[in-house]
Amino acid sequence: MAGRVFLHVGAPKTGSTYVQDVLWSNRDALRRAGLLLPGTAAAHDQAMTDLRAVPWRDPGATWTWDRLAAEAARWPGDVIISNEALGGATGAQVARAVHSLRPAEVHVIVVARDLWRTFPSMWQQSIRERRVWRFETFLRAVERGEFETFWELHTANRMLRRWGDEVPPERRHLVTVPAPGAPPDTLWQRFAGVLGIPDGLCVRAAPTANASLGAAETELLRRVNQALGDRYPHRRPYQQVVQRHLVNAVLKRRPDQARFTVGPDRAGWVLDLAEQQIKELDEYPCQVVGDLAELRPAGVRPAAGPDELNDAQVLAVALETIVGLLGHAESLAGRADRDGLLRRLRRRLRQR
Repeated sequence: MAGRVFLHVGAPKTGSTYVQDVLWSNRDALRRAGLLLPGTAAAHDQAMTDLRAVPWRDPGATWTWDRLAAEAARWPGDVIISNEALGGATGAQVARAVHSLRPAEVHVIVVARDLWRTFPSMWQQSIRERRVWRFETFLRAVERGEFETFWELHTANRMLRRWGDEVPPERRHLVTVPAPGAPPDTLWQRFAGVLGIPDGLCVRAAPTANASLGAAETELLRRVNQALGDRYPHRRPYQQVVQRHLVNAVLKRRPDQARFTVGPDRAGWVLDLAEQQIKELDEYPCQVVGDLAELRPAGVRPAAGPDELNDAQVLAVALETIVGLLGHAESLAGRADRDGLLRRLRRRLRQR
């Protein structure tokens, strides 16, 4: 039976990719130290889609939440389950998840990031998940209370209450994303401290964040999503084709991408929201790792957003992207030729 089970439930765009990369790349060392990552990273994702009963669950998925929980239960030490989309579970789904892991001592970890950086990241993520709305439309929906998914899935306040209320206060952990300029391993040090991972156990490469796109690149992808119509639906077909060949292979690799932020007309609104968020989290009984003040936007400098780009600017990026796609296609063809040659050589060797 597991001793402690740590549930890292989100939020997205809070360094989760970096933390998970360190965990999985050091899986064997962690296992020897008594900390298990059950299954695989894909298993955690499949278990999340099963728990949340999402309509876009891969029909070929083999991992369920109960299967993941059963593997965790067989381990005699501590366990970590990490998927940033777990934070979107409903209250009933959260209760089911926590109950399935008992009698182990269940801990909940939520990571929080300041709203000034969260808004652009979340909108961009929604475009990479096949949405087609403009940045202004997204912000207006959040401002008017017409997009509750943002608060439910991307802010620590509600996420921590849904998950944290299922465990005692001393087992609720809120980790804050350090402000820009902090040492690159600060987030990992904070996360590892919650799990009790000793310093030096895990080999850490440079942070491999889930690279963001610039204003023009995101706007181009938004228009591509519009043009696709019903082709490549979310989630697996879109990830296998658009995400793999357009976003990861070309758009993410473009140099000198222009970053964007919330416009100056909403700076005061974001700052007010941040103060409200800090107040609510300060009043919620949990262990804060880091500093709630890091949720207060610092050095706010509004920059031009994707909605302000003209067609000529987007066309220029589109042409460069086509050139990038041609290079990507050429490399894939070369790889296919090499693989074909190796198969023919193996076949001849077997025949001899």
